[in-house]
Amino acid sequence: MFAYYVELGLRSLKRNPVLTALMVFGIALGIAASMTTLTVMHLMGSDPIPWKSDKLHYVQLDNWSAEQPYSDDGRPPDQITYRDAVALMQAAKADRQAAMFKLSLPVQPENPELKPFQALGRVTHADFFAMFEPPFAHGGPWNRDQDAGHARVVVLGKDINEKLFGGQNSVGRTVRMDGVDYTVVGVLKDWKLRTRYYDLTNGAFAEPDEFYLPFTTAIDLKQRSSGNNSCWKSSDDGWDAYLESDCVWIQMWVELDSPARLAEYKSFLDDYVSEQKKLGRFPRPLNNRLLDVTEWMRDQKVVSRDVEVQTGLGFAFLAVCLVNTIGLLLAKFTRKSGEIGLRRALGASRRNVFTQFLIESGVVGLSGGLLGLLLTVLGLIAVRALYADYKSVAQLDWSMVATTIALAIVSALLAGLYPTWRACQVAPAAQLKTQ
Repeated sequence: MFAYYVELGLRSLKRNPVLTALMVFGIALGIAASMTTLTVMHLMGSDPIPWKSDKLHYVQLDNWSAEQPYSDDGRPPDQITYRDAVALMQAAKADRQAAMFKLSLPVQPENPELKPFQALGRVTHADFFAMFEPPFAHGGPWNRDQDAGHARVVVLGKDINEKLFGGQNSVGRTVRMDGVDYTVVGVLKDWKLRTRYYDLTNGAFAEPDEFYLPFTTAIDLKQRSSGNNSCWKSSDDGWDAYLESDCVWIQMWVELDSPARLAEYKSFLDDYVSEQKKLGRFPRPLNNRLLDVTEWMRDQKVVSRDVEVQTGLGFAFLAVCLVNTIGLLLAKFTRKSGEIGLRRALGASRRNVFTQFLIESGVVGLSGGLLGLLLTVLGLIAVRALYADYKSVAQLDWSMVATTIALAIVSALLAGLYPTWRACQVAPAAQLKTQ
């Protein structure tokens, strides 16, 4: 019976092509507007590493001025000082830990046909790779002994390896950056991150890192961070004074494999800050935080208020389109009152009529969903063209494809409820007398 009603619905739609086109196109526009914005918001806020996001925690210590908090809502700084990062790394109280900062360096290719260029990379510790799990095409990360030995080694991203070595296995080759030679120990595959969640401070949608250097090596070479740097009081000039200052410019992540380990590490941080207070540092009350990946993304407002408003407006537009669809369906079903009366006189129940016209509404929704899916793809292409930062999240995945079709069908069914109910109220005897 269902297949029969679908066939009736298709025949009915073919009889009124203009009206059908208006309904399908109206639903498609509403679906495209809502799904384009919903897709961007969904991918922005989705968990980037769901199998271990609750085990990775971002370290925040409040070393700011006693007179004025770092932020109006009392949140501690979103980075820590060099001296605190070194102390936490040396304590090694977490299962894994990595301090890091952003670094821009000039690259001098050995190929004379390539001009020198500037590359953005990351200075970090060996545990970074086990914590965040970037995929390797060749070789692997450096180890903790190389961290301790201040080794001049580098892990290359896929794109810079393509540029320097034509995509070949470059492990063992040398890369010269800022006049220093580094030995390649690993090359990454294409690391597809929707958000660069491990460094939200310098931009959730920034370009992928092109290279990775050991933290200790970069400090030896006096490489200053190319990322955010905040200070609440002045310090003496010079590199050593900068390292000893209360300026915050280091991001710190720890991996803790259980709630018990999280509680232990939080207690360790509180004890560490209490000891530092005795040395005249950390004038503010204890305000240490350990947020996991999803908490940190919410805290840093990866999904901005503007995106949420745009999504709301998209669904408001869908609602307007559905109101128009209700009017068109009502006009269509009212025209068929004679047919409805005849069917009722021949024995069809109100339930049969209701099912038939509701399925017809569903067919309109499915058609609108398919067209809306195409318009959504075009909308996401437009987003990528207009907002370069959003190119990693303006992508349609299978979950969003299914959501688009489902939303279109459900919307059409909801829009068809009232017109269908009105169609079922036709009195067969009265309608037949007027014919």
